[in-house]
Amino acid sequence: MKKIVCFAMGLAVSLGTLAQEKVETTICGDVVSSYIWRGQDLGDVSLQPTLGIGYKGLSLTAWGSVGLSDPSDTKEFDLTLGYAIGGLNIGITDYWFNVGLDPENRYFKYDAHETNHVFEANVGYDFGLASLQWFTNFAGNDGMNKDGKRAYSSYVELSVPFKLATVDWAATAGAVPFSTDFYGTNGFAVTNLALKATKDIKVTDTFSVPVFGQVVANPCSRKAYLVIGFTLQP
Repeated sequence: MKKIVCFAMGLAVSLGTLAQEKVETTICGDVVSSYIWRGQDLGDVSLQPTLGIGYKGLSLTAWGSVGLSDPSDTKEFDLTLGYAIGGLNIGITDYWFNVGLDPENRYFKYDAHETNHVFEANVGYDFGLASLQWFTNFAGNDGMNKDGKRAYSSYVELSVPFKLATVDWAATAGAVPFSTDFYGTNGFAVTNLALKATKDIKVTDTFSVPVFGQVVANPCSRKAYLVIGFTLQP
């Protein structure tokens, strides 16, 4: 897995040497009342920064999460290498958590059975009216299936954006197709039904803050959540 990280670092250096007008840069951060991911509760009030660069469909993005109200919440640092052309997108994400197989919680620890990293591949297509994404863990600290073997934990998600009353909405349905304790399922299960609304709140004539609210239900765990948050960006 060291090769993946080295390649990602090399890509970042290469993109940094290109003419600045050709490189897209993303700098922003979300503050959320709860960290809900694919129908799973991963923490309370959290700060989630994003730093990314992109060039002609190729992108490298760093994303993280740290608890604000509860310091014991899991800390997370993810790197995603992606490529998009037309409606098609593919990518590889390296997730890292400060809990896992390594008792010392070292970031640069990639041994197969001693790492806190999870490596995931994804492929998806945006049809315009809706987008469909498939994600599969292929290495690292993946879950086990009901037979005690590596689950290659997967998740599939359908999202439909729409506009209503000057507000941007998105309806999402996500499911886990196979048994895995990574998502807490014993087989096919719907784990994420969500409805999200986003609206820019004008602060000054030149500055606004995107505010979002989201209702999330996980039929598999029989839990539901209400999340509100806002995004800070230049």
